[in-house]
Amino acid sequence: MNISLNWLGSHLDLTDKSLQQIDDLFTFAGIEVEGIVSKGVRSEKIVVARILEAVQHPNADRLKVTQVDCGEASPRQIVCGATNYQVGDLVPCALPGADLGNGFVIAETVMRKVESKGMLCSAQEIGLAAGADGLLILPESSTIGSPVREMFDSDTLLELEVTPNRPDLLSHRGMARELAALLEISWNDPAESLAKLDFTTSSAIQLAAPEACPFYSAVRITGITVEDSPAWLKQRLEAIGLRPINQIVDITNFILHEYGHPIHAFDAALVHGNICVRHARDGETFAALDGSEHALTTRDLVISDDSGAALAMAGIMGGQHSGVTEKTTDLIIESAYFTPSGIRHSSRRTALSSDSSYRFERGADPAMATIAAAAAVHWILQLCPNAKVISCESAGRPPLDERHVELNAQKLDHLMGGSISLDAAEKILARLGLSPLGGGSWRIPSYRADLQRHIDLVEEVARVHGLGNVPSRHLGSYAPSSQSDAQYDADMILRQRLAALGFHECQTIKLIADSQLLDALPLRPLLDGDVIRVKLPLSEDHTVMRPSLTPGLVASAERNARQQAKSLRLFEMGRVFRHAGGGKSRDQETDHLGILISGLNQPNSWAQSERFADLYDLKAALSNMLGGQTVQFKPANDRPGFALVSEIKIDQQTIGQFARLTPARERRAGFTAPVYLAEIALNKIRKRLFSLCQVEDLPAFPGSSRDAAMELPNSTSNGEIEQAITSHTEPLLVSYECFDLFADPSGQKLPADRKSLAYRFQYRTPDRTMTSDEVDAAHAKLIAHLGSKLPLKLR
Repeated sequence: MNISLNWLGSHLDLTDKSLQQIDDLFTFAGIEVEGIVSKGVRSEKIVVARILEAVQHPNADRLKVTQVDCGEASPRQIVCGATNYQVGDLVPCALPGADLGNGFVIAETVMRKVESKGMLCSAQEIGLAAGADGLLILPESSTIGSPVREMFDSDTLLELEVTPNRPDLLSHRGMARELAALLEISWNDPAESLAKLDFTTSSAIQLAAPEACPFYSAVRITGITVEDSPAWLKQRLEAIGLRPINQIVDITNFILHEYGHPIHAFDAALVHGNICVRHARDGETFAALDGSEHALTTRDLVISDDSGAALAMAGIMGGQHSGVTEKTTDLIIESAYFTPSGIRHSSRRTALSSDSSYRFERGADPAMATIAAAAAVHWILQLCPNAKVISCESAGRPPLDERHVELNAQKLDHLMGGSISLDAAEKILARLGLSPLGGGSWRIPSYRADLQRHIDLVEEVARVHGLGNVPSRHLGSYAPSSQSDAQYDADMILRQRLAALGFHECQTIKLIADSQLLDALPLRPLLDGDVIRVKLPLSEDHTVMRPSLTPGLVASAERNARQQAKSLRLFEMGRVFRHAGGGKSRDQETDHLGILISGLNQPNSWAQSERFADLYDLKAALSNMLGGQTVQFKPANDRPGFALVSEIKIDQQTIGQFARLTPARERRAGFTAPVYLAEIALNKIRKRLFSLCQVEDLPAFPGSSRDAAMELPNSTSNGEIEQAITSHTEPLLVSYECFDLFADPSGQKLPADRKSLAYRFQYRTPDRTMTSDEVDAAHAKLIAHLGSKLPLKLR
């Protein structure tokens, strides 16, 4: 909801309150301030200035050096880039110290070696609505040196989030009443100056659905001339973001935001005969003011006439064919009370929402129906001199609930910790509009339907008194960090890193089907009796306690693949279950991390060709997740359901398993790319996340590389080669990479059981530039070491 401080200021004096104090006041009252927007010229140091001279800047083609008269003893020199002015024009000038918002404060500066002592401004730069490009040209009648803000209206708009239990705050009047109670000041209630309307019960209004509309009133006015609203009314509406239309429609909007009770204006010439408030006929159609059409049901409430046509959806929106136009001369002003549940149902079902439905579905004040009607009539007669009230008709009665709630003094003292006396608490309730009945009983006003119990009254006292003034009963005690805290922190680090790498977290059920066991990738192969089965499963899909996270990830990936997802990056953290090996009775529960990667590695574009993710992408993700630690894959024994299985190792410690689904399984599931999986024991990596990272300086001296081509048996794995290299203690070796692999299954160029690998080794020392002889000697030692560890032959 939007609140204008200028509008609010017409009800109570807030001139001695800063914007921050008003913000705090709303916040501590339980009203969240979601945004603050200032309109108008912000600073007193933006003044009217006349341009006396403008010459070309000596060092910039697009700048001019101007001399301006700001009402000071001598002209002020300002560098300007605008081109829409002429010498002699009056423009806004921001003097040094002027705050233009967002931390931009004008200061004396030098622009391209020319001194500039201020800034000539556009409309947008000084806080006004954006106009034509360039400087804002002011009227010739403006006084030189006077603050520009005096020439334009300024206001502050507060965007407030009002909780659903406080519909009484959905108006400027309601907000003023609340703030006056909090500040203990008087306020101007516009309802007190209204002349009451004398409503008579009329058969011209038929309440066919009294449970949905207990009260309905209609005021008939003739002699209307529809025209533009006066400036003050337009300013009120524009201040809160509404577009003025004409004085009749604008008055209905003004009443809604002033009093918080919606009213509606019909063109009386388009209403045929009597008014009927009824439930819609099943299948009846309604054309709304916003141009939408809706099929109604018997639960929807409409306003109709003797023709049977729906003139409006009650409490939500008027119809296209009964609204006020420039030809309207006679009006019917509707003011009613509608039951919240019915309005809420129709608004949600039709997706038709309005400021009116927003208030009715939260519970408008029944007592305001006649007051809002009187206010509307008052302003229509003010703005239409020839207008005349013909009749004030009504049907039913407003459901005014005479509620009494008792304030228990003993419980109040207990809950407030003795911080407030009973007399002070009663004064707070009285300021909030409650009336004492004696014996601790209070009459609740009709606009506070949320006050139902003793504790509600205590809450109101505490809110106004200030929770900061209520003493705490218990002090917080120190709790030392535990192992559980460390585990939680480590898991959150992993989640954040995987999310940063583009992975999405899954949360799947801990029960899986027997058929999903084929997708399981536990750290140890499942033996007979290892699986924990549910004795009385709810369905065939929930028969087994999951021994692995990968079945749930594969199932999630299947659903995404069916929805045409081109790239799959999924992970899950959770608990897995199994018997303690060999079918022993004791069960094991351990925390695991499951990862799935498949599909496009990056989106297609004209600049790059299509590439699918592979095991190296998963390996890189694991390394990044673990802070750059070296991850190795070591081939492992085959497992059913997987085409490729490896152990995941860090520093020779196995932390998990890696695998790829079989192509047949991928085709059955509808995957169009290989699916790679990893499952890791969290207890084996959590501590590694908190190890200190060693940051090395950039090398100050150049390095040198040497290549080596080695012929090896096909059975030699990359892990064995890397292990042999890392076991060498040569200090000059800083990095290595494999850049070529060659094999010839035919055996013509290379024996079929052999392969050729080419590695590049990088050498460097941090304190000097190495000689070629040093590099050759270090490389020779490395090759000799590899020859002793591996069955290689140099090529």
